[in-house]
Amino acid sequence: MKSPADLLLLPQWVVPVDPVGTLTDHAVVVQDGRILEVLPADAAQARYAAGQTLALPGHALIPGLVNLHGHAAMSLLRGFADDLPLMTWLNERIWPAEKKHVSDAFVRDGTLLAAAEMLSGGVTTCNDMYFFPQAAGEAFLQAGMRATLGMIVLEFPSAYASDADDYLAKGLALRDDLKEEPLLTFAFAPHAPYTISDATFGRINTLTEQLGLPIHTHIHETADEIRDSLKQYGVRPLERLARLGLLGPNFIGVHAVHVNEAEIDLLAEHGCHVAHCSSSNLKLASGLAPVVELMRAGVNIGLGTDGAASNNRLDLVSEMRMTALLAKGVSGDAAALPAATVLKMATLDAARALNLDDRIGSITPGKRADLVAVDLRGLVCQPVFDPVSHLVYVAGREHVTHVWVDGKLKLNDRRLVDLDSDDLTARATYWRSKLTQQG
Repeated sequence: MKSPADLLLLPQWVVPVDPVGTLTDHAVVVQDGRILEVLPADAAQARYAAGQTLALPGHALIPGLVNLHGHAAMSLLRGFADDLPLMTWLNERIWPAEKKHVSDAFVRDGTLLAAAEMLSGGVTTCNDMYFFPQAAGEAFLQAGMRATLGMIVLEFPSAYASDADDYLAKGLALRDDLKEEPLLTFAFAPHAPYTISDATFGRINTLTEQLGLPIHTHIHETADEIRDSLKQYGVRPLERLARLGLLGPNFIGVHAVHVNEAEIDLLAEHGCHVAHCSSSNLKLASGLAPVVELMRAGVNIGLGTDGAASNNRLDLVSEMRMTALLAKGVSGDAAALPAATVLKMATLDAARALNLDDRIGSITPGKRADLVAVDLRGLVCQPVFDPVSHLVYVAGREHVTHVWVDGKLKLNDRRLVDLDSDDLTARATYWRSKLTQQG
């Protein structure tokens, strides 16, 4: 008698990420939202009676992509403030617009729009940092997408909170309210060293040790940030955080563009993680992160898109290609960051930074069934010598055809299952009108 299963997937190639390599003519069996087994296709069809069997000829099946850094609701600010350096972009355009417009409704609509874009491009998990994270969490749940919600902290007031204590109190209340949701996890998200006091960092460090949550913060993004820190504190930002005790296996430093050799060693010594956002770093002219040096030192690196206001795409497939090419060009080593390494950065390594690598990031029996099918049959993908190489250097997000999160279908033959594209377009148009009229 055959064993029951919910779903039997039959792609041409399975790319498990761990172990490295490609399995040809294998099946992935899903039961109760988990990957039950990976085995040869003929054996799977003989062994299992599946509720649904989906043949995917010419497709590569990969783990869901993990976006290690984003500001999802800022999808509503896509193209709002282009071609400006970071601090001008923030001080003169982004922060004034946020002060006027950011609300529960803004965050909910913007996060839904972002979730639709990410799911359509194979991103099944997002590490988010923004105001009104409760609204973001509700939007991610509506979309059926996995997310780590950043409990954002700043010293200055916003429409969301009045001061650092208020931000922390609201973040902890959010965690208490939504911690039973299986698709949601949480992280402390102090914005950046230049917006957080030593006292607040101290409180966050204590809470992190008590709760075991990640700390997700921008760090060493620009040269100006480092100059200002030296002037105000007498040390560079990473040294300041090290003295405050924040560096460790729960620390996710976003950008890490301007790090010297000693700081790379410091990150490696403490087991820190880096969220590398290549397109955003380029667009804001922040610089080129020393990704190869960080990786050689043993720093775990995941990929992030940053927000759509500074990228302007939430496209982790294009980030993979950009990351690989930049690493080769900057290092002068054509062998730097091969395709399999970059795919791992966008999946298992990012999951590891979020303490989720026991649940997601590879096609491994026992893990949650966050899966993505990529169609490599088109002319632009021919011929296919190595599917992993094609996933990084050839394919685009438009080649993603099916996406599952926790075993549930979220993208079916390139069409969103749970989200209405026309409704999302109408919401985006509404906010464009408000932002255009009021600045």
